[in-house]
Order: sequence, then structure tokens, then C-alpha cells
Amino acid sequence: MSAGPAICQVGTAAVAGAAGSRWVGSRGGRTGGWMSAGRSGRLSLVPEAAEVAASAALPAAPPAGQRVVRRVRLPADRRTPAAARAVVRSVLQDAKLDELLDTALLLATELSTNAVIHAGTDLALIVATDETGVTVMVVDDARGIVVKSAEPTVIADELRQTNGARPPIDDLSERGRGLLLVDHFADRWGTTHHRDGKTVWFRLNRRAMSGGPDAAGGAAGGAEPDALDGDDVSNVTVADLTAAAAAEAVADPRSLTALLEITPDAHADDPVADFAAALLSRLVDLTGASGGLVRCDLGEGAGQTTLARHGRTPRAGAAPVRVRLALGGSASGELELDAALNDYVRPLANLVAERLTLALENERLRRADRRRQTWLTFLAEASELLAQSLDVELTLALIPRLLVPRLGQWSAVHTTDSWGRLTFKTAAHVDEDQLPQLEATLRETGTDPASARLPHTLRAAGKVALPAPVEGFAVPLIARGQLLGTLSVGRPAHRRHEPDEISVMQDVARRAALAVDNARIHAERRHVAQTLQRSLLPPALPSVSGVGFGAAYVPTGDDAEVGGDFYDVVPLRDDKWLVVMGDVSGKGVEAATVTGLVREVIRALVRGGRPLPEIIGRLNETLVERGRGRYCTLALASVERVNGDSGADDGGADDGGADDGGADDGGADDGGANARAGSGKLLSATLYLAGHERPVLVRSDGRIRTVGTGGTALGLLDDISCPDTTVRLHPGDSLIFYTDGVTERRRGRELFGGQRLRDAAAPLAGYSAGVMAARLRTATIGFSSEPPRDDIALLVVRNDLALPPARPRPRPSPTKERAG
Repeated sequence: MSAGPAICQVGTAAVAGAAGSRWVGSRGGRTGGWMSAGRSGRLSLVPEAAEVAASAALPAAPPAGQRVVRRVRLPADRRTPAAARAVVRSVLQDAKLDELLDTALLLATELSTNAVIHAGTDLALIVATDETGVTVMVVDDARGIVVKSAEPTVIADELRQTNGARPPIDDLSERGRGLLLVDHFADRWGTTHHRDGKTVWFRLNRRAMSGGPDAAGGAAGGAEPDALDGDDVSNVTVADLTAAAAAEAVADPRSLTALLEITPDAHADDPVADFAAALLSRLVDLTGASGGLVRCDLGEGAGQTTLARHGRTPRAGAAPVRVRLALGGSASGELELDAALNDYVRPLANLVAERLTLALENERLRRADRRRQTWLTFLAEASELLAQSLDVELTLALIPRLLVPRLGQWSAVHTTDSWGRLTFKTAAHVDEDQLPQLEATLRETGTDPASARLPHTLRAAGKVALPAPVEGFAVPLIARGQLLGTLSVGRPAHRRHEPDEISVMQDVARRAALAVDNARIHAERRHVAQTLQRSLLPPALPSVSGVGFGAAYVPTGDDAEVGGDFYDVVPLRDDKWLVVMGDVSGKGVEAATVTGLVREVIRALVRGGRPLPEIIGRLNETLVERGRGRYCTLALASVERVNGDSGADDGGADDGGADDGGADDGGADDGGANARAGSGKLLSATLYLAGHERPVLVRSDGRIRTVGTGGTALGLLDDISCPDTTVRLHPGDSLIFYTDGVTERRRGRELFGGQRLRDAAAPLAGYSAGVMAARLRTATIGFSSEPPRDDIALLVVRNDLALPPARPRPRPSPTKERAG
């Protein structure tokens, strides 16, 4: 590589040196020479004669129109390398030397960084271009050569202490190895030491020019320009540094593209904060600012917080660039940048502020959407819980517990009485220990307590603020235009209610009021159903000496529905009664209407002295005409006292294995029991079964059988058949009537059935009619954990006449009963 001369004029003394040379010798310029530092890395002394010869060979300077020279003075600041790059970039782009841009920026950064770190003084940057290449010079004010022991903070002092004396060459600082980059990439380079400091420069030629025979001559025209003669760079300030950095950012489309391509990371823990930090860091680098920060107040009660910070905090008394973030609603924010204001800083700051505003607004909308989803989920769950309760007291107790602590520290419910006066009902508090004090405060009367403001809620039909010590809001409970009471909620800890929380509270109040009103309606409906059901059943069974009556009734699982099962005992005359057990199809008001019709028709016809077959026929005609398509199964039994008769029929066909082992209780088959009973009173029951279940006969010794002959249900056909059967009840015998709700009691796919009923009734032979009915009811209900799907009705008739003292007949074994 050819070594053309380079010229550097310092003050009035001009020296000439070979390319890549370093001046070594006295400062008077009369003795000494240039120390060459070429690509080979070897040092050699070049005499002055060679320099003069070389300088004599310098060609004339290129035309002024083809040369671009830029001179700036930069402070010893960390922003200087960025400003140096900006100046070099601007000059090379003006000179159309983009092919040298990357190398020139690298070497300019290295030299300016070394000057800031090692020299620690202000520096001057000179960039000169011509048609063949570029020359860059970095001039600092540190004299002498940096030694090994010198630290960056004391370099200048140690250099001054040398008083111009040169340290040994082998004692040069290793920090100067950064010049190896310059030596590797530059076509020519060198250092010049002068009275006020030193200059480090390098030369880059175009690809077509480097290495050719004209490289030296062509480069000579772009040799080291006049650095300090005629141009004063001492007035360059920090503002020029910032302007240079901004110019670099604007001139480099890749830098702006990088600024625009920064996007939030959706998977980060805090994507907006990370995005703001990345944007702010890039903005500080582009503008050469000392630092910046982003503050914002999202209007959520947390106040103003620092979203991102980069670099140094703005100094006190400084006038940083501030850009407001145009956030919506009650939110606000600000971007603050510690940089001198110029033509480039403000647009870049506005661009970053707009991107931050968009990101914050998107995040605010996402949070608002998540918050709305959360509230919607809460309202849906609250509605579901409230709808599941049809008990007024339970619903009122549930309301405040739904709101605490989600919407406040405490909550309370007041209800209105028939006069419209408010009465404290229930409350909840996050601290159970404070609940008694809260209830006492809410019960206080007078003009000052919080309860005095609650009537205003009813009149205003809106929210009313509650005073201390129970700060919060009260809203009315209104359902279907009726004021049911008030719902009060205390404010959350350390803050006030937000607008969306108040809206949710009002929405909960509307849903709660509707739930309370539904519970009240259901309670009224249940009361009506229970009253109607009681009206269909006898208020009390008759008390007859020697005859026991016992009954049990369990309505269907929905206690607001009226069932179709009924029973009755109607006195006919002395020592005679009519026992009725019926089941009307369906449930509800229509079934209750038909039930009442059947019951009253029977009573009316019985009082008229009509025989039972005629009563059954008239009743069938009535149901066909007025039953609205409903039918009724009916069991009628005319029970009367009779004297013992060993020849009487005890009635009825066997049910095929359900009897007491095949033994008949009439005639000689009774085994002497009838003989003992003949001297006392018997009960004779004449049965008519119109499609109804056959009753169970329980003998005093525990034998079981079903009796009666089935007939046609009432209300289905014009002509029916209902044969009669007579059964004799000896002392201690019982006759059990029941509806299909007993036998069809379900546990999964398994039914209670008639056999279980008989098995449950057998051990009860020695008990009274009332006890038998209660025990059978318990056995039926306990068969399944599910609520009854149908009404359960049981009626027991028992001959309570005392048995003569005699040893009871032993009960057959279960195996024999089942075999029979």
C-alpha cells in the first residue's frame, strides 16, 4: 500500500508526515521526525527530508464543489460517540459515499470513545470528504502518551506531569489497542502530537481507488485537512451534540424503523411496562438524551406511578422535554426526556408518546373488558345462588354475604313492613368481631344515625351516601314496582367505590329484590297449597271406643303443589263408619278441584243414605261429566261392629303368595281364634275397590295378606264394575289402606313395592293404628334419599277390642310365609 503524505496544520506550525506516522522528537520542529505506524505494525523514524519531499509531491486540492468538510466540538460526555456517528453519517451521505459508511462509523466511534474515556477532555471532530474518500480527525486536549498505570480519571494529570517527556515505548498503555481496529480497516492513519494536545486521524478510500497506483495521489487531495485554521469549533455545545444525534436518527431509516417495529410482548408479565421501557431506551439513544421516564395515572385509585425509566433522572432545575399522553377517561400520563429541544427531539418524543398512549389505551380497554367479564360472572353466579333459594329468610341472609368482601367491608339489608317502615334484617362484615357493633349502629334511631338516611333511599329510588362511622351507599330493593327494603354496602378499605362497583351494586340490588319477591310469592303459594291440601283432608280422625284410626300423609317433594291423594272417615250411624281412600290423577289446582269434588259428592250421598254401589255409580257419572279428563281410583270400606260368627266370610281371594301361609281366618281354619273372638265384638269391613290398591290385612299374631277384589277406576268409562268383599277384623287385627305413592316410591330403578310394605307391617301387629301409620310412613320415606315424586297416603283401621287372656298363636316363619 502506498504511503502518501498527510498535512495537519496546528496553530502556525506546519508539519508534514508520511502516512500512518507519529511525531517523535522536540516540539520546536527543528529536530526529530515522524514515527511510522503502517499496516505492518513496525515503527520507523522518517527524516524531515523525506517529509519535505513527500510534501513537495502533494497535488493541488480538489475543486471546492467536490469537497465536504464538517467541524464540530464535542464535550467529554457519554453522548459524544453517538453525536460523532451522526456527524460522520451526515457528511458521508452528503458526499454520496455510502459504501464507506459502516467502516467510517465503526472507526469514528472507536476514536471518539477513546478520546472521552482516556483523554477525559473536550474534543474536536473534523470530517473531510472528496471524490475519492473520507478523512476523519479526532483532536483532544490531552498532551503526551497514555501510560500503563494511568486511570481514565487521572490521565490528563499524569500527562501534564511528564512535562513533555516521553515514556518508554514498551510502557505504552494496553488501552491503545483499540487503534488496531483503525490499523486494520483504514487505508491510512496516524497520530499528531502538538503543543495543546494530539490528533488521531484515518483515511478511507473508495473500493475502486484503494490499492491502485493513483491511490496515493488521489488520497493526497483528501489528506488531513486544515483542522484549526480558519474555523473555530470551540463554540459547539451540548445542544449541538443532541442535534447531531437527532440528525443521525432522522438520516438513518433503519433507526426509525427499529423504533416503529418495537411492539408489546403479549406473553410478558407486564407487557405495557416492558414496551414502554424498550421505546424509552430507543428514544434516549436516538436523541442523545441523558435519560427519560414515563409517568401515568390510570385512574384506578393507585395514583401516579412510574411506568418506565431509562438513564439519568432529569436534573433539578433543568427544562426537559415533556409530552402529554392523551389517555381517555380519568387517566393521565406524561413522557419526560432530559434532552435539549430542537427540530428532531419533539417529533420523536411525540411519536413515542402516541405509541405509548395507544398501548396504554389498549391495555386499559383489555383490563376494562376483563373487569366487565369478571363482574358479569359475579352477577351470573349471584343470580344463580339467589334463584336457588325460595325461602325468604334464607334469601335475605344470603344477599349481604354475596357482596362482602367483593364490593365492600360490610353489607346489610333492611326490609319494609306493612306500614312501609324499615326494619333491620341481616348484615355481614369481613371482620366477624365487628358485626355486633355494626348491627347496633344500624339499629340506632334518631336524626344522626345512618338508619335515618335509609328512608331517603326509598323516596329517591336511587343511591344515598351513608355517613361515618358506616361510610358507604344504600340502594333500594325494588321488585315489580314494590319497595321491599334497602341494601347497604360499606366502602372498600382505603378507597372509595368506583363507578362500575356502584353499578354492579345496583344491579345486585335489583336481582336480590326480585329473588326476595319470588321467595315471598313462593311462600304465599306454598301457604295456599298447604291450606288447600289441609282442606281436602279431614282435620281429625274420629275417636271411637274399640276402633282405632290412624293416618299419615306426605305431599310430593314440591310443597307448593297440591296432590291428588286423599283419605276420609265419615260416620254413618252408631257403630258404623265409611272409610275412604282415593287418588286423583295428576297434581295441581285442577287435581285438587277434582279431589274436592269427589270428597264432597261422597259425603253428600252418604248423608242421604244412599248405598255404596249407588254412590260409586253416581260418582263415576260426575267424574265423566265434570272431571276434565281426570280419573280417580277409590277404596271404600263400610266398617261396623258385629257379633262373632264362626261361619262368617273373611273375604276375598288370595293374592298368590302374599297371604299368611294359606290359612283362612273363617270357619274351622281359624284354629280356635274365632271361638275366642265369638264372645266379643268383631269389625266387619265391606270393601269396594274401584281401580285402587288392595289393602293389607294384618292379623293380631302377625300374619299378613292382601284382601279385596279389584274393579274399574272412576271417570274413564260410563259403565263400571266394582264387586264387594267382606273382611272380619278380630280384636288386634288391622286393615291398612294406601295409595300408589307408597308402593311406587323409587330408589334409582328399584321400587318400594308391596312386598316391602307387608314386610314392614308384619312386626307392627301389636301396635296402635296411629303408631302403625307413622312407622310405615317412616319406612317408606327412608327407602330413598330423593324427595317423594308422588303423594304418600296411609290409613289404618284396627280393632282395638281387648283380646281374652290366651297364649297367642306363634307366627309362621318367613320361609313358610313366602312358600305359602
